[in-house]
Formats: sequence, structure tokens, C-alpha cells
Amino acid sequence: MASIFTKIINGEIPSYKVIEDESHFAFLDIFPTAKGHTLVVPKHEVDNLFDLPENEYRDLQMFARKVAKGIQKAIPCNRVGVTVIGLDVPHAHIHLIPINSVSDISFEKEKLKFSTEEFIEIAKLISDNI
Repeated sequence: MASIFTKIINGEIPSYKVIEDESHFAFLDIFPTAKGHTLVVPKHEVDNLFDLPENEYRDLQMFARKVAKGIQKAIPCNRVGVTVIGLDVPHAHIHLIPINSVSDISFEKEKLKFSTEEFIEIAKLISDNI
């Protein structure tokens, strides 16, 4: 059975896409810890990030770097934090989170809520800065 991320990539489930290429997909987290919180996934479904073949792992990291630079241009922040947890969805993914302090990257704090229009605006803002 396909993961929720594969369904998003295939357009079966709507998302706030930031950017994609032939092998990768970046979209806004719908339960963000910060404005601009973006998920970066390989289109090739693999459960554990570190099980990706070396070249796919390297390419995913380079894609994430490009997205992170776009986030940093679009969203005021000190840095773009990077985290890999991978327990919720059995599809390798990287969280890119605009941060100003270490606590900004905490997944235990209350998630932010945005309207559909705000999500669309945030995704476009990041995409336009990539």
C-alpha cells in the first residue's frame, strides 16, 4: 500500500506543493511547527532515509539544500533547521523548518494553523525564491 506521501506525489491527496523535479517533491507540512515548515521527500518510496541508495540520498540532500535556501529567502529566520524523524510516515522525508532558536524546532509544541489561502501564499513565496 502506498504511503500518504506517495499519494501526495501522485496527486491523489492535495498538498501545498513548493517545488518538484523528476525525483523529488517538496510541500508544506499541514501541521507546521513554524511558518514555512516544508517536507522534502524522494519520489522513490523508501521507509528509512538511510536505506536510500547513496546517489539518491546525495541527490535528495542537494534538493533539500535548494529548498532550504528558498525558505531562508522567503521566511524571516536565523536559519533553516533540518530534522529527520521518520516515525509517523513510512516514506523517507526531511523536515526543513525556519528557526530563530532551538525551541522553534520542537515537535512537542502546539502546531500552527493557517488558512488554505495562507498555505497557498507561503508555498508560492518559497517557490518563487528557489
